[in-house]
Amino acid sequence: MEHKKITLLPGDGIGQEVTRSAVQVMKAAAQFSGIEFEFQECLMGGCSYDAHGIPLTDETLQVCFNSDAVFLGAVGGYKWETLPHHLKPEAALLKLRKELGLYTNIRPAKVYEPLIDASTLKRSVVAGVDFVVLRELTGGIYFGTPRGMTAESGWNTMVYAKEEVERIARMGFEIARKRNGRVTSVDKANVLEVSQFWRNVVHEVHKDYQDVQLSDMYVDNAAMQIVRDPKQFDVLLTSNLFGDILSDIAGMITGSLGMLPSASIGAKYSLYEPVHGSAPDIAGQKKANPLAAISSVAMMFAYTFNLKKTSDLIESAIDKTLADGLRTPDIFSEGCKLVTTDEMTDAVIGNLNKVL
Repeated sequence: MEHKKITLLPGDGIGQEVTRSAVQVMKAAAQFSGIEFEFQECLMGGCSYDAHGIPLTDETLQVCFNSDAVFLGAVGGYKWETLPHHLKPEAALLKLRKELGLYTNIRPAKVYEPLIDASTLKRSVVAGVDFVVLRELTGGIYFGTPRGMTAESGWNTMVYAKEEVERIARMGFEIARKRNGRVTSVDKANVLEVSQFWRNVVHEVHKDYQDVQLSDMYVDNAAMQIVRDPKQFDVLLTSNLFGDILSDIAGMITGSLGMLPSASIGAKYSLYEPVHGSAPDIAGQKKANPLAAISSVAMMFAYTFNLKKTSDLIESAIDKTLADGLRTPDIFSEGCKLVTTDEMTDAVIGNLNKVL
């Protein structure tokens, strides 16, 4: 039996509830995957500020360093919005990504058949959509210097080192090999030197992956194509800024933020989290959709534990649960059965046992 340490950071709001769901699914999947999980729960975000005066302690970081994977629920809420920037719950997430060296963010854009009509796009456009956005997470304009502002002007620097582009390009080609073998590299090389540099390095790395098809696309065209013909994409490879924007566009064509998982991966560490945020307005009401958290668990099995079969089984269980008509409030429609967070989780676990 393989032993794995998982650090749990439930965080704030509904993060507590969806993390419980994620743990239950991890335990259920572990029974047939040859894995034994050891969980350690720590504070992060607003709850950490309330307890320790800072949103992320060195002690919590050390626990993360000693784990095989980290699962994060959500951080933030109205209660902490007036804090100084460096003490806000969201600052903890940026610090965690930096300290763990999580340079690649993976955001799937997958449309489940039972939820096709929840999308704002036509059924013919979104049916069968299944691609991922790979966003470079620790470089680019968000971290470049110099940066600053005066009363008269503001400035930021968009900069990439060769190593930063190389490592996410390799990640993109490796992931494409396990999917449909296509990478679309997104840039603005017609007007930005840093984008031309990005394109040059990606093509250089591609020489080692001739079995993968590579194409280039300007970011403005990519935004249009995601809503015009999303089925054309397999792996979208993006810089930090462009990925930030495109991943949200891609996410919304699936119908609900409550359905969106994510993974942040580096050379040594990995972090998994649902995209939906802390949703303090529904916290504690058993209305939270746990499917994004559960799908994030599926990503953990695929990317950290290299158990793609287990990952696929979890996704099949989610699909079966939706096909059975179960819905939390965020995805509810007429003719479906409204269920709580716990009921949705129990149904997924039940269907997971069935597909086994």
